[in-house]
Amino acid sequence: MNICEEHLDITIDENEIIVGAKDIIKKIRPSWPLQQLHFKIFTDGRTNKLVGVWYSGHYTDMVLIRIYGNNSALLIDRKSEINNIRILNKAGYTHCIYATFNNGFAYEFLEGETLTTETVRNPKVYPLIAKRMAEMHTLKFENESVSKEAFIWEKTKIFMQIMPKRFSDSLKQAKFEMLIPSHAILEEEYQILKSTLSKVNSPVVFAHNDLLLGNILYNPKRESVVFIDYEYTAFNHQAFDIVNHFTEFAGFDEPDYSLYPDENFQRMWLKEYLQVYNATTTVSEREVDKLYWQVTKFTPLPHFLWACWALIQSEHSHIDFDFLAYAAIRFNEYFKWKGEISKLETKYD
Repeated sequence: MNICEEHLDITIDENEIIVGAKDIIKKIRPSWPLQQLHFKIFTDGRTNKLVGVWYSGHYTDMVLIRIYGNNSALLIDRKSEINNIRILNKAGYTHCIYATFNNGFAYEFLEGETLTTETVRNPKVYPLIAKRMAEMHTLKFENESVSKEAFIWEKTKIFMQIMPKRFSDSLKQAKFEMLIPSHAILEEEYQILKSTLSKVNSPVVFAHNDLLLGNILYNPKRESVVFIDYEYTAFNHQAFDIVNHFTEFAGFDEPDYSLYPDENFQRMWLKEYLQVYNATTTVSEREVDKLYWQVTKFTPLPHFLWACWALIQSEHSHIDFDFLAYAAIRFNEYFKWKGEISKLETKYD
């Protein structure tokens, strides 16, 4: 699968995505019959808009066209995202890119079902996810000059700098004051997180960093999984990538954190992961213990990060979703887990 380097000088209007998608198709699929085009707007995204385009009888040749969300460049380094997709496509792990345009890119459609809160724990599926994550975490880079600093601290710091301190809408401001801790408190929590978790010594690996249910495609015919959406992919702590995935077992629209995987499930998952990560068929209980401990220590951090993200979205996004309420849910989970972690015995610092 070759990646085209073509860049199109086209900007798609968020409110006219079908018209814009047609303009892209004219350029990259000039032989397609325009009068036979079909469009499918996907609704799962919380940052971008996504439309699939194909023509009659050629569904599997669909081209996916992603239009970046309003002001989403505040959150995401788009050059890094494209570069990450290229790296992972070359490794055979994800789709290829057909073309970029001014506010998005067009890419290959891969068959598969996005996961649900049930399928993510299916015994046929979860080992595939664990193994694919381990493969990604052990990916070798040709360019050894790539920065291998954990991105999480700088990214969280940037989110905190740009998230709103107040809202011009008085109703929104009242809700904000009622639901969200003060900026001074959050600043203090960030410093505690950074000083505590840097002592956990979780290895820094090439991580996806956003493995929610909608970012994993399962193909039952092939018995395979593919990760998609590499907006936050970067070097990061191994334990963050794993626990961030576990927190997403709750689902997104109305997260139910009672679905967070228990210790027994996590240990089974980690064993599958370690077999690939350590390139061995035998994983000791001590190895599982250590990784389980590190993952548990990191549990509050994804909640903190995505709560800050949701506050930024509540100010800038045009997507119809209550980001402010979602931020409150994630901060509540953060403080709950902070309390749990404080009871955790220190073993591997």
